Amino acid sequence: MFKKIELSQWEGNAFTTIGDEWLLITAKDGNKVNAMTASWGGLGVMWGKPAAYIFIRPQRHTFGLIENTDRFSLCIPGEEYRKALGYCGSHSGRDGDKLTQCGLSTCEVDGIPVIEQSHTVLLCKKLYAQFLQEDCFVETAPIPRYYPDKDYHCMYIAEVTDLYIKE
Repeated sequence: MFKKIELSQWEGNAFTTIGDEWLLITAKDGNKVNAMTASWGGLGVMWGKPAAYIFIRPQRHTFGLIENTDRFSLCIPGEEYRKALGYCGSHSGRDGDKLTQCGLSTCEVDGIPVIEQSHTVLLCKKLYAQFLQEDCFVETAPIPRYYPDKDYHCMYIAEVTDLYIKE
């Protein structure tokens, strides 16, 4: 179903993939798997490793899953799943199986949950986590717009350990 490729072989563009296509941050804690839509974040290099930067608010169900695991995936299903991505971004998996409700399914790759409908999957290992802090904003304009309740995101830096594409 998925074929492992070298990170250098990926033909994706981080700006359009994250900002326009969106992705699903997918994690597992025990038997509970959940995914949330993300359109913020980045890909780059940190501490000499390929890295992903993701941001999750503490009230999101996925936050608890990510906090309780070291490994997660970033799954890119593509434009044909835009409605499902919208659903996963606006509904909680805390009280039900939102993935099933929007027609998505999961499998595991190297023990990490991934969305089967994805065309690209990045497997990640957490390296660092820290909440954004109001006194650290250099540009304060985002605070009233994105944080009217001061519920700042937790930023995670994760090593991208593997890249898979749909066969």
